[in-house]
Amino acid sequence: MHTLTLAEPAYSSWSMRIGLLIDRFDLPVRIEWVTFYSEPTLTEQIGHPPARTVPFLLCDDGTEVRESLAIAEELADRFPDAALWPCEPVLRGLARSLASEMHAGFVALRNQCPMALRVAYSDVPVDDALAADLALLEEIWADALDRSGGPWLAGDYSVADAFFAPVAARVAGYGLLVGDRAAAYVAQHLSDPAFMRWRALGLNKGEDRHETVYHRNYPRVAWPGPE
Repeated sequence: MHTLTLAEPAYSSWSMRIGLLIDRFDLPVRIEWVTFYSEPTLTEQIGHPPARTVPFLLCDDGTEVRESLAIAEELADRFPDAALWPCEPVLRGLARSLASEMHAGFVALRNQCPMALRVAYSDVPVDDALAADLALLEEIWADALDRSGGPWLAGDYSVADAFFAPVAARVAGYGLLVGDRAAAYVAQHLSDPAFMRWRALGLNKGEDRHETVYHRNYPRVAWPGPE
C-alpha cells in the first residue's frame, strides 16, 4: 500500500490538501503522522532524504514523491478511475491552472494568515498586499465558476478545490471580507463533509500551536462554519 506522510492537521495546509484528496476520493493510502518543531527533525521523521517537509508520498513500488502538486498528479495517475482531475479536457486545464496558481502564489495571505483550524479571529487588518490576494481570489473563483457552471471550481470536486480548501479556511478563520460569490464558495468548503472531518482531526490531534508559533493578537471569535 502507498504511504503518505502528513503533519499537524490544524496547521499544515499542504498536508490538508492531499489529506482531503485521500478522504474525498476514498483512496487506499495509509497515512503516517509527523510533528513540527520537535526532535527528531522533520526530515529525520520522514526518513527519506532529501524530503524536508510534508506531504511526502512513498508508493508501494518504492517511488518517492515530494511536494503537494506532484503528489496530486502521481495519485491521479495511479488511481485514474477516481477522476481527481476533471475528465473533460477544457475543465481539466482549468483545474490544473487553478491548482498551480494556488501552489505558487498568494504569499501575503499565507504569511499574514497562517492556517489555524482551532481558532477564528475578527478585526484582522488588511494591507494592500493582502487586499490584492483577496481580489485575485474573487476574480479567479468567479471566472472558474462561470466557465464550469459549478458547484465546485471545475464542476465536480477536484484537486483544484482541495488546494483552495486551506485558503477558504483562512478567509473564514480570519474574518476576511470577500464578495458574496466568493463567500458562498468559502461556506461550501466549510460545510463539506471531508473538510469537517479534517477540521475535527485538527481539533483533536497535536498541540495548540496558536498560543506559540502561530499566535496572532486579534480578538477571537467562534468558528464561522459548522462544528
